[in-house]
Amino acid sequence: MRWDDLKVTESDAAQEAPPLPLALPGAVVRTFDTPGFAGMTFYEIRAKSIINRVPSRSRVPFEWTINPYRGCSHACTYCLGGETAILMADGRPKALAELRVGDEIYGTMRVGNYRRYVVTRVLAHWSTVKPAYRVTLEDGTQLVASGDHRFLTRRGWKYVTRGRAGSTQRPYLTPGSKLMGTGQFATPPKDSHDYRRGYLCGLIRGDGELTAPDPAGPTLGFRLALHDAEALQRARRCLAELGVVTDEFLARDGSDGRRPVTVIQSSATTGATTIGPLIEWPAEPSRCWRKGFLAGIFDAEGSHSRGVFRIFNTDPAILHWTQDSLRAFGFQVVVEERGRPSGLVSLRIVGGLAERLRFFHLVDPAITRKRTIDGTALKSNARLGVVAIEPLGLDLPLYDITTETGDFIANGVVSHNCFARNTHTYLDLDAGKDFDTRVVVKVNAGELLRKELATARWVGDPIAMGTNVDCYQRAEGRYQLMRDILAALRDFANPFSILTKGTLITRDLDLLTQAAQVTSVGVAMSIGFVDESLWRSVEPGTPSPRRRLDAVRRLSDAGFAVSVLMAPILPGLTDTDESIDATVQQLV
Repeated sequence: MRWDDLKVTESDAAQEAPPLPLALPGAVVRTFDTPGFAGMTFYEIRAKSIINRVPSRSRVPFEWTINPYRGCSHACTYCLGGETAILMADGRPKALAELRVGDEIYGTMRVGNYRRYVVTRVLAHWSTVKPAYRVTLEDGTQLVASGDHRFLTRRGWKYVTRGRAGSTQRPYLTPGSKLMGTGQFATPPKDSHDYRRGYLCGLIRGDGELTAPDPAGPTLGFRLALHDAEALQRARRCLAELGVVTDEFLARDGSDGRRPVTVIQSSATTGATTIGPLIEWPAEPSRCWRKGFLAGIFDAEGSHSRGVFRIFNTDPAILHWTQDSLRAFGFQVVVEERGRPSGLVSLRIVGGLAERLRFFHLVDPAITRKRTIDGTALKSNARLGVVAIEPLGLDLPLYDITTETGDFIANGVVSHNCFARNTHTYLDLDAGKDFDTRVVVKVNAGELLRKELATARWVGDPIAMGTNVDCYQRAEGRYQLMRDILAALRDFANPFSILTKGTLITRDLDLLTQAAQVTSVGVAMSIGFVDESLWRSVEPGTPSPRRRLDAVRRLSDAGFAVSVLMAPILPGLTDTDESIDATVQQLV
C-alpha cells in the first residue's frame, strides 16, 4: 500500500474531512490519496487507556483485550429501506427502522442437511444514506436496498448490483435469480370494531361458556378459561372496548406441574344480554370480521406443530364458518375426519411455511407460542425469482443490523448483515458509514500499554487482540502500532493471543518469537474458505486465502502452534460440504 500522498490537518482546520466527533477532542485528522483508502478519514488520538475489560455478561473465553484501532477499512455495508418488514421472534413483522438493540428476531442456521429458521438477537442497528435500488420478485415482493446489500439465492449470496466500474467482480442479482425464503409478508389486520367482534366470536364460541340467567337462582352468565394469558387479555380488552366489564382470577396456579389456568367472567345478565349478541353469526361478514374470527378460533382451537397447521372443532356451524373464511382469503383447506365418537374434525391449511406465515400475519392470532417457526427448514415453493433490479435515481436513508446468526428475514427473504459495528457508537460515530470510513488510531498504544502493565494493580492476566477489530488491518502498515504493543508485552512477560486476517503479522515474527521465549503466545488466523474468486467478491479488502495460508506456514515454521479459525462461514455460500472440505484439506 502506498502512503506517499499523505494529507495532515489539525482537527480545527480540517475542511475536507468529516467533522471531528465530540468524543475525540484533540485528534489529528489524516486522509490518504491512495485508491484503497479513497473517502476514508483517520483520527489519530492519544488514548487514556488501552487494556479493556470484557463485559462479564460476555461468554468469550478471555477477560482482557487490546484494540489499537476502532473502525475497519475492509468492513462490509449492506443496507435496506427502513420500512422493510423484519420477522420478529414472536412471529410478527416489524419495520427495520423501528428495531432496537436486544430485539429478538428470526435468522437462519445450518442444522443437518438444511438451513433452518432460528431465533437470534439484534446486536447493533444503524443507518446511512446510499443510492437505492428496487428489487422486484415474481410474487410481487419488493425490496428497497443499496447496491451492496446481499440476499441469499439458491446459488449462494448475491449482491444487488455488480459493483462500481472496474471493481473486482462479485456475484450479483440478475433477472431469474431465485431468492430463498417465503416471500412478502401479508399486511396485518386493522384493530377495527368488526375485527374485535370477529375475534370474540371465534374465541368465545371455541372456548367460552355462555348461559342465560336462571330464574331459580344465580348462574354463570359468561366464563372464559385459558392457559395463554395473551389471548385472555386480548379478549378482555375487546370486551371492555365494547362495553363489557369482566372479572379475572387464577383458577389453577400450575403448582401441580400443569400449565396455569386463568379465568375471566361476567354476570349472568351481562352474558345473556350483551355478550350473546356480540358473537352472533353475521348476515354479511366483512373481511375484517373474518380475520378476527380466524384469529379467535385459532387461539381457541388451533395448533401449529412440526410444520402442520390445524384448527379442530366438533360444531358443524363453527367448522363451516372457519372453512368458509379460510377460503375467502385463498387458503387451500383439507378437511380431516378424526374418527372419534365426538365427531371431531380438523381443518388443515396446505401450502407450506409461506401459507402458514400468511395466515399468522393476515389475521394476527394473539398466542405467540403457536406462531413459532423455530427449527423449520428453509425451503419453499414461493415464486421468488427476480423480475427486475431498478435504480431509484436518488439517495435514501437505509438501515441495517448486526445479528448473532449473521443474517435476518427481510420481507420474507434471507438477508445478510455485518458485525462489530456497535462499538463505534461509543465514540459519537455511527455504526454505518462511519465504521467503514472513519478509523480511530490510538497512536500512543505502545507507550500507554507499558504504563498500564507496570501498575501494581495489573497482575499479568492474558490479553486477547483482534477480537473486535483486526489489529493487523491495512492501516497497520503505516502506523505500526503492533510493534510497540508486542515489545511491551514481551518486556513484561505478559501472556497474549492474536486473531487476525492480516498477513502483516509476519512482519513482527521477530517480536513474536522473542515474546514466546518468556511468556505464552497464541496465534490464530481467520480463513473461512479458500476459493479465490469468492474471496474477491466478499472479502476484497483482506489478504487472499493463499497469502493467509502462506502466513500460517511461516508462523508454523517459526515454532508457533497456529490455530486456524474457519470463519466466517457464510450461509448458503461457504457452508457447503465441498467448501468446508476444500478448506480443511488446505489446512491439514
